[in-house]
Amino acid sequence: MVTDMNRKAVKCKHAEGVTFDTHVIANPTNPKEWIVFFKKDAGRSYFLVDDNEEVESFGHLDDLIAELRDLGLKTAEIHF
Repeated sequence: MVTDMNRKAVKCKHAEGVTFDTHVIANPTNPKEWIVFFKKDAGRSYFLVDDNEEVESFGHLDDLIAELRDLGLKTAEIHF
């Protein structure tokens, strides 16, 4: 099951001690951009979305990594 999660929800879950396997993948609709995909146990997965509930995409990995750090995450796998 894939659902969406905004920044506030990611920060809240992280503060509660919930861990995710964080993956950075190429955006399927624009391979020059990157998106964040969180995997959780029991087959649940989440995309990082913006305030408009749109999947957040990043043109530069540096910006994406800065965002992950801001969310409190320390590791991520990059798939290209």
